[in-house]
Amino acid sequence: MSSTLKAFAKGDLFVGATQLNNPEDDHAGRGRILQFDSNLAPKGELWLDETTHLVGGLKFDSKGVLWAFDSHSFVVLNIQQNGHVVRRTEFGARAFSHVNFAADGTLLMGEHVVGDTIRPEVQVRMKTRLPFMPGTTRFGDGHVFRFTADGKLVKEYGTETHGGMGGFLGVTMSALSPDEKTLVYTSETGTRLMRYDLVNDRQLPDLQSILPPFPPGPPPMFFGMAYGEDGIAYVLRGGSIHLVDAAGVTTRQIPLEGFGWALIELASDGRHAFVSNFFTGEVAKVDLQSGAKVGSIATQAPRAVAGLTEYVG
Repeated sequence: MSSTLKAFAKGDLFVGATQLNNPEDDHAGRGRILQFDSNLAPKGELWLDETTHLVGGLKFDSKGVLWAFDSHSFVVLNIQQNGHVVRRTEFGARAFSHVNFAADGTLLMGEHVVGDTIRPEVQVRMKTRLPFMPGTTRFGDGHVFRFTADGKLVKEYGTETHGGMGGFLGVTMSALSPDEKTLVYTSETGTRLMRYDLVNDRQLPDLQSILPPFPPGPPPMFFGMAYGEDGIAYVLRGGSIHLVDAAGVTTRQIPLEGFGWALIELASDGRHAFVSNFFTGEVAKVDLQSGAKVGSIATQAPRAVAGLTEYVG
């Protein structure tokens, strides 16, 4: 299989859609990033040789370099316009799964896993075994790490985690507040939308948390989030987008079709959001005012879409 990645153009959408092909491990397979144009038409694809499991955490830095991660194999990748892939080994053997870029040029990288065990019922379903960090008997610490652009460690933040449904999930998704003083994050499938004070290096009260008893239907849980220019956090809850203000109040909900919506990218036009469904592999374009779905991509990659980002030029 050859790569057909094209030159990046404003409005291109990139989707991490690993080709899962290992019956013994539902997160393992050949790494792949799909490229779509601004009309959501297929444009190209990039096959990755450096990864073994789900490729996610896609995000462009200010230089137009695409970052991608395989947290299972401790892989951090930089992808250039010409499709050249560079593995960034200087960040060490930790299960990083995503990055936030600070205005001062530093990188905030979230550690996807925590602890040393997986809940047995989840282990049976996943058929996978997470690797321990070299020289340890734990998957990770579920912390956030600040690095310089060239990989020098500046600070390790002792972020609390929830564990999610599997009990091992750490800082799986996060977003910097507009003033960059606070990191909002979650352990996906968990019931806490957590906050960390980056200036004073301390845990803050949750922005939102869900306590039982839970209503009928799919269990309440948090997934991806992104900040709008108005300072509102757009937070996925599996079946809807919640608009959450600085006080932690949901000011509006945008319902989505079905359940399993896990990743969100606010479009550069300020009017739309891209969301992806982990169960089906669909990527939808949603009008944030009306809530209508105005576009869709059928990736044909169920349980494999773990990265979603737009190239803004």
